[in-house]
Amino acid sequence: MLNFKNLSLRRGTRELLHNVNCTIHQGQKVGITGANGTGKSSLFALIRNELQADAGEFSLPPRTIIASVAQETPAVDTSAIDYVMDGDIEMRALERDIARAEQDNAGERLATLYMQMESIDGYRARSRASVLMHGLGFTTAQETQPVRSFSGGWRMRLNLAQALMCRSDLLLLDEPTNHLDLEAVIWLEDWLRSYAGTLLLISHDRDFLDKIATQIGHIDQAELTLYTGNYSAFEIRRAEKLANQQAAFARQQREIAHMQSFISRFKAKATKARQAQSRIKALERLELIAQAHVDSPFDFTFKQPDKMPDTLLKLEQVAAGYAERRLLSNVGMVICAGDRIGLLGHNGAGKSTLIKLLAGELSLQGGERVEAKDLKIGYFAQHQLEQLDGQASPLLHLQRLDPRATEQELRNFLGGFAFAGDFATAPVAPMSGGEKARLVLAILVYQRPNLLLLDEPTNHLDLEMRYALSVALQDYVGAMIIVSHDRHLLRTVTDTLLLVDSGKVIPFDGDLEDYRQWVRDSLSENCETSTAQNNNTPTKKQQRQDAAERRKRLQPLSNKLKTLEKQIDKLGLEKDTLQTRLADPDLYDDKHRQTLKDLLAQQNSVTQTLAQVEEEWLAVSEEMEALQLEP
Repeated sequence: MLNFKNLSLRRGTRELLHNVNCTIHQGQKVGITGANGTGKSSLFALIRNELQADAGEFSLPPRTIIASVAQETPAVDTSAIDYVMDGDIEMRALERDIARAEQDNAGERLATLYMQMESIDGYRARSRASVLMHGLGFTTAQETQPVRSFSGGWRMRLNLAQALMCRSDLLLLDEPTNHLDLEAVIWLEDWLRSYAGTLLLISHDRDFLDKIATQIGHIDQAELTLYTGNYSAFEIRRAEKLANQQAAFARQQREIAHMQSFISRFKAKATKARQAQSRIKALERLELIAQAHVDSPFDFTFKQPDKMPDTLLKLEQVAAGYAERRLLSNVGMVICAGDRIGLLGHNGAGKSTLIKLLAGELSLQGGERVEAKDLKIGYFAQHQLEQLDGQASPLLHLQRLDPRATEQELRNFLGGFAFAGDFATAPVAPMSGGEKARLVLAILVYQRPNLLLLDEPTNHLDLEMRYALSVALQDYVGAMIIVSHDRHLLRTVTDTLLLVDSGKVIPFDGDLEDYRQWVRDSLSENCETSTAQNNNTPTKKQQRQDAAERRKRLQPLSNKLKTLEKQIDKLGLEKDTLQTRLADPDLYDDKHRQTLKDLLAQQNSVTQTLAQVEEEWLAVSEEMEALQLEP
């Protein structure tokens, strides 16, 4: 469907793509990856005919309907749902034609237009738009609100819904998850997997790519290479390719060094001149293999905090919210050194509110927040990107934090975040969102916090920086609480999940796949009828709560059972060993009388203990069985 033939693309003096030859077929879902600045968005601009190739050709079938997300949203009074419906261009065109035909009393024309509207399912457009909005987190009440009433992030969701509304042949999505929460990401994932057209997706969320992509198009050193499979498969194949390339490079360097040594030693000798000349020509012909750049440009770690209290922060019966709206009630938390917590919950449930509360940026409506004496918080949130001094450089930001540090020390530190050379002294204002996010993280890391509060830290970060952040967080020794729609980050750096729901903060009994199902179930709960409730039939939510409560009661019994089984195994082994020793005839000689007495005493003790443990195991097993059979 999309054909690239010897294509090259430049922006200014920089060549982004060189001699690209590949074909993307109808129905394929291709994840476009590569470091920031390699040309991913420029590739999309080329496909939309906003840029022209500098060499070669790009083509796609005529009359291909392309949908993409608008980067700006006009502040109009149009209702949100009508704005989303505008994405179905063909349906809107038919509506206008029908209105004109009705005005002209053109009966035959109307009949044809009505049939066309029916054939494109146009009469269900409002219903389709409502489903899209609901999946992306909008409430029914918000559907009729004017577009101008929404914030920037919610307007981007409207733009995304408008793009999905289009019945397109080709869908171009550039970082669609940046303004979404985890619930909306999960919904979008399912929607895109069922999308019938061709999809090109730029994303730095590896879990998102894994679920959707059937091919990966990787841009590196001005080359676009297509790999079959999802992102995880791409990582393996790319690693193998780089390893082979690195080995070829190393071998080649040895060959070059050997040839150069030969030339230097023998080219002046007449008897070796011909051989030397052949080596020179071979050296000239040899195509140099570029050394594989396998290392990430980012290299940083969280240094040991200066002090690490055992208990860092407590919330006791806390209530919080905004003005008259209370989002959290009766919240109790104890955050200790080494805690690694991920927060889950629907958009608007209070995750960011809880983070602000922990950070001390939001006043309590009730309860108490107790800090440890040596608490040092590192707080990351998106609004902090706008609080950077636009005229100051990354270096100056750190110098203000630590005037006693030498410039070289600060430059070395900033280099780990890819602020090297002149970039370290350049003003912040023109930087991209990803670069600003890296700087805020650098400032946070430099201060050695013992409690990290991270609210969507991966927004705007590319895959390399996300990977570096996950590695650094894995080694971090302090406590951390994270809100993120990046499931790979949550999976790799947290060991406890808390659910913020209905004003409460409770442990989530399960992993991220269980949460995925929880999201789906909660979306369908509104469809449960009141009849079921009147008949005392438990709802899905009640069933889940009952199951969670049962698992909570079963867990200590299961742990106890495992401990008892280990004791039984250990005691059984000891008993067998004693029986083997007591079977030795020499042991019954008079000279071994005391040893025999001791062994018999040990055997008696082990036998009695084993009987007691087996009896306890049986009692716990019966208790578990009875609990599992409860209705």
